[in-house]
Amino acid sequence: MVTGATGYIGGRLVPELLAAGYAVRCLARTPAKLRDHPWADRVEVHRGDVTDAASLAGAFDGVDVAYYLVHGLGGGRDFERADREAARLFAREAEAAGVRRIVYLGGLTPQGVPERDLSPHLRSRAEVGRILLASGVPTAVLRAAVVIGSGSASFEMLRYLTERLPVMVTPRWVDTRIQPIAVRDVLRLLVGAAALPEDVNRTFDIGGPDVLTYRQMMHGYAKAAGLPSRLILSVPVLTPRLSSQWVGLVTPVPGALARPLTESLRHEVVCRERDIARYVPDLPGGPVGFLASLDLALRRVREADVATRWSSAGVPGAPSDPLPTDPDWAGGSLYTDVRERTVDAPPAELWRVIEGIGGENGWYSFPLAWAVRGWLDRLVGGVGLRRGRRDAARLRVGDSLDFWRVEEIRPGELLRLRAEMRLPGLAWLELAVAADEDGTTRYRQRALFHPHGLSGHLYWWSVAPFHAVVFGGMARNITAACESPGARPPEGMSAAPLRKRPPRRQF
Repeated sequence: MVTGATGYIGGRLVPELLAAGYAVRCLARTPAKLRDHPWADRVEVHRGDVTDAASLAGAFDGVDVAYYLVHGLGGGRDFERADREAARLFAREAEAAGVRRIVYLGGLTPQGVPERDLSPHLRSRAEVGRILLASGVPTAVLRAAVVIGSGSASFEMLRYLTERLPVMVTPRWVDTRIQPIAVRDVLRLLVGAAALPEDVNRTFDIGGPDVLTYRQMMHGYAKAAGLPSRLILSVPVLTPRLSSQWVGLVTPVPGALARPLTESLRHEVVCRERDIARYVPDLPGGPVGFLASLDLALRRVREADVATRWSSAGVPGAPSDPLPTDPDWAGGSLYTDVRERTVDAPPAELWRVIEGIGGENGWYSFPLAWAVRGWLDRLVGGVGLRRGRRDAARLRVGDSLDFWRVEEIRPGELLRLRAEMRLPGLAWLELAVAADEDGTTRYRQRALFHPHGLSGHLYWWSVAPFHAVVFGGMARNITAACESPGARPPEGMSAAPLRKRPPRRQF
C-alpha cells in the first residue's frame, strides 16, 4: 500500500512497484486525483485519510508492505502535532492488520545538532520516523537531504534561483554542505526496501556520491544548463523567514513551502553511513552523480515529460472543497459569470485550445491583469501564477495549473478548475465544449464564486467591473484561437504555440 500517491514521490513510486511485480493499493483522500494517471487501471484505490481512523477500516487488509509518504510540509502552525497523530494511527492500524513492513521516506538530520535546534520540518520528520520504528512493525526509515529530479521542489528552487539571478546576494546557508540524491536512486531504494529481511528495523541515510555546498550546486546547475558562471555573495543577515520570502519571490515555490526547505539547509546534511547498499546493491556505475541528475532532470523539463511535480500534492491552506451539485449551495450565495459563444471550428479543435490553457500558453486575455493577480497572491503567501503546467498539452485531474488545480476533466467536453489563490471564498472556472443538434460548436465558460462573509461579497463586487475584460476577452480569444489555429494570437493575448506531447518516460 502506498500513501501519498498523489504527491511527487508517491506518484513515481507506484509505477516502479508495479514494474517490480507488486500488486499495489493506493490510499487517497480523493481517489479522483489518481484517475488519469497512466497506471490508474492497474492499482486498487482505497478512499482514506491517515488522520481518520474510521476511513482506514479495511485499508491494510492483505497488505504486506506499507509506504508512508505523507507529511505536513508547510502545513500550518500545528503541523507537528498532526504529523505525530497521523503516524501513530498509521502505525497502530498497520500492526493490528499484521503488516510485514513499513517504509518511510524521511529527512536527513545533521550530526551533533540537538533535535530542539532543528527546523520544525526536520524535527517532525525525525519524530515520525521514531514513531514508526517503535510501532512493532519492522520499519525502514530512509533519510534523504535534497532530492534532485524534474519537478521536485528542491530542483525547481535551484533551477529558478540560478536561471533568474546572474548575481545573487544569498543567505549563509549557500555554504552549507549537502549530499543531494537523484530521484531515480530514491525510487530504486524505496522499491528495494520492500524486500528487506524481517529483522531490519532501523534508519538508513541515503544520498548520492557528491557532497557539495549550495553555492557549488548553483554553479553546477549553471554549467549543466549552459549558463554563464553566477556571482554569488552570501550575507549573514537573511533569517529563514526572510530567505524563504526571497525564494518565494524568485521561484515558483511559495514561501510556505520554501521556508521548511531553506530552514533545512541551515545545518550540514551529509550521510553518516551507506548501509542500505548491503541490502539494495548499487546499479553498475554506482548512484547517479549530481551533474548527471541535473542533466536527466533538465532533459525531462525540455521534453515536457515531467511525470509528477512538487505541486502534485495539495497546497497547504488552499481550499479543497469540490464544486457542489446544488447550484444554490444549499441556500448560500453563489456568484456566477457565464459566457457563451458559437465557434466556427470542430469541437476537437476547441478542446485542444481549452486543454492547452495556462502556463506558457497563457490565459487568452489581459496578461497584465493575470500577472498582477498572481503577484498579489504571492505577496499574501499564495502560490501565484508561476507553477505553470506539468505538461504543455495534456491535463489530468489533480494537476496544478498556475494558481488553479484541475478538479474535473472530461476529454472533449469539460475542464473545471478550482482556485488555489488566496481568496475570501471559494472559486471555480469551467470551460466546456458542446455540439448543437445542427452540428454547431459552442463554447461555454462559467466562473463561480462562493463568498465567505462580508469580505467575500465585497471582493466579488470590487472585481466585477473587470469581468467583461478578463472573462469576456478569454471567451473571445479562445474561440478565435481555435477558429484560426495557425494564426498568431490576437494582440495583447498571452499564449504560446501548443507543443506536441512527447513519448512518456519513467523519470
